[in-house]
Amino acid sequence: MSEPSQSNKSVPSAGMAFERPIHELEVKLNELVELSQGTNLDLETEIGAVRQALAKQMAETYENITPWARVNVARHPDRPVTGDYVATILDDFIELHGDKVFGDDAAMLTGLARIGERRFMLIAHRKGTTIAQRLACNFGCAHPEGYRKALRKMRLAEKLRLPIVTFINTPGAYPGIGAEERGQAAAIAENILAMFGVRVPILAIVIGEGGSGGALGIGVGDRVLMMEHSYYSVISPEGCAAILWKDGERTPDAAEALKLTAPDLMQLGVVDGVIKEPVGGAHRDRQKAMATVRDTILSELALLESVPIDELLAERHRKYRHAGEIPGRFPSVEELDS
Repeated sequence: MSEPSQSNKSVPSAGMAFERPIHELEVKLNELVELSQGTNLDLETEIGAVRQALAKQMAETYENITPWARVNVARHPDRPVTGDYVATILDDFIELHGDKVFGDDAAMLTGLARIGERRFMLIAHRKGTTIAQRLACNFGCAHPEGYRKALRKMRLAEKLRLPIVTFINTPGAYPGIGAEERGQAAAIAENILAMFGVRVPILAIVIGEGGSGGALGIGVGDRVLMMEHSYYSVISPEGCAAILWKDGERTPDAAEALKLTAPDLMQLGVVDGVIKEPVGGAHRDRQKAMATVRDTILSELALLESVPIDELLAERHRKYRHAGEIPGRFPSVEELDS
């Protein structure tokens, strides 16, 4: 199932409340441009002034963006999803289906990918773009067979000596009764354990939502990167607010407390790097955002493949043993081992 790439939109939706001042300026700019094109009026001065005000407003808004606003950007309907990346940045892609146990989960895309001369195994959450696709993909929430499919393709990549690239974009694993009956938790746990021993480089990129164990099921890597306006968390802000305060209005407070943004997780050592997005988010300049991800994949894989595999595995284990460690608060890993 493919996700057709959408064209860039000149005026993004006004659905995000914190973007309303930006949207108002964009509407004004479009009106002036249309008026200028439809008449003989010279409005270049006015158009230039609005463009300048728009650029300033955009920079100020996104410089001071809150964690909850960043979550909303990560969920923006025009943000590039896996299908857009496959259609835009890959020179070749052969999809591989099924877990050979139960079925083929549409929410997990796996296949052989190529960018230029660089070949790798792509494993990614798939959300879809149309309503029909999103329903078929459970809005990116994979079943156990999705995670088992992913693990089979990791093993194949190991046999073929291909590096692995994962795109993380899910609110969480599918929570239905059928998924639990088929071993959802065990499938995710098996993936996490297995990824520590896969003897090829692994690059994981959070391109949108990184929710709960559903994200971790394909999230163990030698390098874990986040796009600037993605999030990565043990639970969604809505779920956290419901559990801690039983109040949906506390969702922004939950987003703040969870430390789910790229800068917070860089500081905690949970992720290794941040991929910059165009000012205003990836949904405003989709082609530029996807090109940046493409270049990042090439540079990161070149770096990882230069490291001997035994050293790579040792560093992979060390990185996760120290992730989130707060100096001076608790005994270090080395102290506990001694």
